[in-house]
Amino acid sequence: MSAVLSPGDFWVAAGHHLCDVADHGRLVATEDLWRAFLARPELIPPDEACEAERALHAALMAAPLQSVDAARIAALADADAQENFTQFLAFRDRVAAHPTLEAAWVALYREGVAGIPPILLQMLTHLVARAALEGEGDPFALRAGELLFRTQRAGIHQGATLLADEEVVDMRGRDGGFGALGQLLVEAGAPPREVEIDVLNDGNAHLYHGRSDAHDFALDIAEGRAGAAGIARMLERFIRHLFGEEVAIRAVPVIEDRDWSWHVGLDAEATSIANDLWHGKKVRQERLARILWLGVLEFRDASRVLPRVAGRPVYLALAMDAANRVRMKPQNLVAGLPLVAREDAA
Repeated sequence: MSAVLSPGDFWVAAGHHLCDVADHGRLVATEDLWRAFLARPELIPPDEACEAERALHAALMAAPLQSVDAARIAALADADAQENFTQFLAFRDRVAAHPTLEAAWVALYREGVAGIPPILLQMLTHLVARAALEGEGDPFALRAGELLFRTQRAGIHQGATLLADEEVVDMRGRDGGFGALGQLLVEAGAPPREVEIDVLNDGNAHLYHGRSDAHDFALDIAEGRAGAAGIARMLERFIRHLFGEEVAIRAVPVIEDRDWSWHVGLDAEATSIANDLWHGKKVRQERLARILWLGVLEFRDASRVLPRVAGRPVYLALAMDAANRVRMKPQNLVAGLPLVAREDAA
């Protein structure tokens, strides 16, 4: 059955309503979903496109899953168009080889994603993250879910550790937050204005669903704040949905276990720092300060865990880079979780 939009829906732009829903809320791609991928500007023929490119795009819009041989790609006059369609078709075929989008997402990251444009992986992650958080009632967990597929800008101010969507920050930084008029003022040489973004809190959390596709709420993930717990809740839901594993995660201020046995960095920076610490290397304080969030993960079923980790906590870390950017890599969980193999895994 297909998903149905509701007043309490969120992330409508993900395209989940274009999918069929299988067991456990997993998503199945439909032809309409592939048409949404084909509507990307990289694939829509520009005004100067050759007739062969226009004909190929039109044919795929009519029958998105049809086979396309190499000769049809070679007939395209524009080399960029050849590359874009080749990459899209390879991605489409790899995803379509699996029964659900979730199974495809896990398989892609297990097998390697070289050659797949990042925007396609982002769109797929957006979809599976949306499915993972279906029915979630906590706006802080939903806002934390945006980290799975959108880059954040971090800022520490008066005891708050704020994450704001990088695209929104950049856009408001260009126009001062005042739309077209603000853009004109900035271009005319007016002094720059501070970027103002609402911070999600108990007073405005009820507005999240209606604004979720704008990505215009900042999230405070400082110790003890609802945003820190929201990351933990979001990751619990994501791991359950993608890997079928029941886990309990709680945010912690520090890792006090000197003999920890397993950790997963949720981004490249956190992975690098945690690896250095685990190997006993000295890490400068300024680099340690880039760690923004720490979590402790425990599996409900100890038999699912590698023997060397059974009964021990798994530590999670999220960090910003030197430019204050947070680029979460949920794919790190694919190889990073200390799980024994099983046949029914996604």
